[in-house]
Amino acid sequence: MLSTTHSQQFRFWAFVSMVCLVFVHGYNLNIGYLQPWTTPNEPLTMTGFTEYWLANGILRFRIPMLFIISGYLFAMAGITPYRQRMGKRVRTLLYPYLFWSAAGLLLTFILECFAPGREVIAATHMVQIDAQRLFLHEYHWYEGIIRWIFFPVSYQLWFIRVLLVYNLAYPAIRWCITHRVVKWIFFALVIIFWVVSQGLILVEGEGLLFFALGVWIQQKKFNIDSPPHWLPVNLWLAIFLLLSLAKTWVAFLPFFEAQHPILLLSHKIVVFSGLVCAWYGGKKAALFFMQRAWFAWLTSFSFMIYVLHAPLVVYATKAIFLWWPHGYATRMLIFILLPLTIISCSIAIGYLFRKVFPRIYRFSTGGRGMELPPIQASVPVTGKL
Repeated sequence: MLSTTHSQQFRFWAFVSMVCLVFVHGYNLNIGYLQPWTTPNEPLTMTGFTEYWLANGILRFRIPMLFIISGYLFAMAGITPYRQRMGKRVRTLLYPYLFWSAAGLLLTFILECFAPGREVIAATHMVQIDAQRLFLHEYHWYEGIIRWIFFPVSYQLWFIRVLLVYNLAYPAIRWCITHRVVKWIFFALVIIFWVVSQGLILVEGEGLLFFALGVWIQQKKFNIDSPPHWLPVNLWLAIFLLLSLAKTWVAFLPFFEAQHPILLLSHKIVVFSGLVCAWYGGKKAALFFMQRAWFAWLTSFSFMIYVLHAPLVVYATKAIFLWWPHGYATRMLIFILLPLTIISCSIAIGYLFRKVFPRIYRFSTGGRGMELPPIQASVPVTGKL
């Protein structure tokens, strides 16, 4: 059973992580895809600095946060037979994955039917399959199926895909982290994988490390209410802020373009320190907001923000910059307002979808957000991400 306090924290950080995710995907730097070591390749401006600092710095803790919560909750359900849990995961992960991957393809296909939409899609290169074919309409049928299953246009769905794999691998992961010698070897290898690799189609380092860490935290009853002495929040907060600022500054320096190992290592430290500061340092804020009925209501649409924001945020950003004159101030304004607009629209669409088509909504979300548990002080509740 999950205590009310922990349930509220999990819901709060799931929602905040989804909001952060929209901003991480909503940047409009010259580089279209940010890796941890990516340099912006543009002049240092307040707009460029702020977008890089947020999108490739302080907001990057959100995926590790989600994986830790997922690992913790899956391990907490250990008394339920594994086959039964995986049957539930098919409903809560696989079906929504296929549904929203198809929705992203359908949106792209419809946009391609109109000249402005074709211009946007061609400019984003979102579905380009080779040098000649830029559009879904040019796919062979089997290429469309491969795109649907393995390479969604709604690219954020990779999280669900690999999470399903980690759930399948849970018995092996649990065995590794509960054996003293094997545990250290396992975590050492996974940490190295996290640092040096961005992963493969079905497995990647960041998710594997933090999902396993979530399982370990639950299995070992690690204290998630207050930090141990070796995780002083004030120290890690200083590391988080100073290193993220320094990393952002040096990324704009021309001679750092080839020094990606330094940027990569700095990025990983920023991610970990941000995770520590958010969970332990943000506990009071999480409980404060979760006691507000309006905020608790918003958290029921976390999943809708997740599945609806992309590829819409990419298409909208590209459309604005194709047809609207812009400068640095405009870029900053778009970076702020566009994600907020998409978040608001996702919540509104989710509300109407749930109200008008509740059965389809339940199927497409895996049952997430259908019922919001009452906020009480002492009654334990079960949690689901």
